[in-house]
Amino acid sequence: MQTNLADFIRDTPEGREAEEILRKCVHCGFCTATCPTYQLLGDELDGPRGRIYLIKQVLEGQPATEKTRLHLDRCLTCRSCESTCPSGVQYGRLADIGRHVVEQQVPRTGVDRLTRAALREFVPRGKLFGAALGVGRLLRPLLPRALADKVAPAEAAGPWPAPRHARRMIALSGCVQPAMRPAINAATARVLDRLGISLLEEARAGCCGAVRFHLHDQHGGRDDARRNIDAWWPAVAGGEVEAIVVTASGCGVQVRDYGHLLKDDPAYAVKAARIAAISRDVAEVVAAEADTLKALLAGGTGPRRRIAFHAPCSLQHGLKIRGTVEGLLTAAGFELTPVRDAHLCCGSAGTYSLLQPELSGRLRDDKLAALQDGGAQCIVSANVGCIEHLAAGARLPIRHWIELIDEKVTQTA
Repeated sequence: MQTNLADFIRDTPEGREAEEILRKCVHCGFCTATCPTYQLLGDELDGPRGRIYLIKQVLEGQPATEKTRLHLDRCLTCRSCESTCPSGVQYGRLADIGRHVVEQQVPRTGVDRLTRAALREFVPRGKLFGAALGVGRLLRPLLPRALADKVAPAEAAGPWPAPRHARRMIALSGCVQPAMRPAINAATARVLDRLGISLLEEARAGCCGAVRFHLHDQHGGRDDARRNIDAWWPAVAGGEVEAIVVTASGCGVQVRDYGHLLKDDPAYAVKAARIAAISRDVAEVVAAEADTLKALLAGGTGPRRRIAFHAPCSLQHGLKIRGTVEGLLTAAGFELTPVRDAHLCCGSAGTYSLLQPELSGRLRDDKLAALQDGGAQCIVSANVGCIEHLAAGARLPIRHWIELIDEKVTQTA
C-alpha cells in the first residue's frame, strides 16, 4: 500500500512504524472473513481493511471525525486478522497508533469521557477494585441485572506452597484477577510445585498496563510496565528466577510487548526486552514439563470429563499459542468437545464489554452457543476477562484450565 504520511507524524517513531505496517498491506480482504465485528455488522469500515484505510487517511492528514472514532472503537483488537493476513500486517500496533492520533483530534466528551476515565483509574488499582468488588458482592441482590452479572461470587484460593525448589518463577498477580479469581494463581503455584518449580509473587508489581494503554493513556500504561519491571528486576538480574509466568493471556500479550513499548526509553529498553523475553504463559511452562506431568497423572482414574475449551484471542492470536492447552487437557484425561468458529472473539476484550455492551453481548451469546452445544460439562479458558464475561450468561460452570489440571494432580498425590 502506497503511503504519504503527513508532516506531523512522518518522522516520528510512531510514523515510521505505521508506514512500515501500512506498506505491507495489499488490501486483499482476507482479514474481513475472520473479523468478528465485520461478521456482525457487514460494514467494510467495521472490518480490518476498512479501519486500515481510515487510519491511513488520518495519518496522511485527513482530519478524523467522530465517525472515524466510532469505527475504531468498535474494533475488539482481537487480532484474528493478524492470524489470517498473508502479508504479516501487525494490525494491533497500527490500531494503537491510529487510535492515539484520533483521540487527540476528536476528544471525548460527556458520559463517554467520564466512563473511560473511571475505568482507567479504577480497574488497574487492585486493592481499590477488590474493595469495591467486596461491596458489590454484599449488595448483589439489589443491583441491576446487567451489573449483578459482572459481580463474581467469592472463592477460596486454596493453599500456596512455600518456596522449596531451586527453580523459581514469578507470577504476575495483575489487577482484577486476585479479587475475582484468586484460585487461578494458587492452582498454578500448586501445579508448578509438583513439577519442581516454586512460584512467587512480587507485591510491588500490579496491573500489566493494558487497561490504561488501550484507554488512551499510553503514558500510564508504560508507567505500569516500568513499575512491574522495577519490581521484578532484582530477582531477574540476580538469576534468582528464570521466568515471569502470566496466567491471564490478555496480560501475557502486554508483558510480552514490554520490549516494544519501551524500546525508546534509554533507562528501560534493555530491561524491558529482557522481561519480555522471559515472559511465559502458564501453558508454555506446563507444556515444557509435559513428561513430568504425565508421570504425575499416570495413576489417575475415573470417567473422562467432557469439557469445552475457549481459546482467548490473546492466547491464539496475540501470543500465537495454539493447541498447547488442548494437548495438556487431553493428556490429563479430559475429552474436548468440538467448538465451532473457535477463532472468533467472545466479546470480552478488556473493557470492551462495558464500552460496547450490545456488540459484546451478541458475540458472547454466539460464543456460548458454540461452547455449550457440544455436550460439555464444563467450560475452561485461559483469560480471566473471558471467564467472567462468559460466566455472566453461561449455563455451565466456567473455570481456568489450570484449575482442572491442579485437581487432577491433587487427586494423584
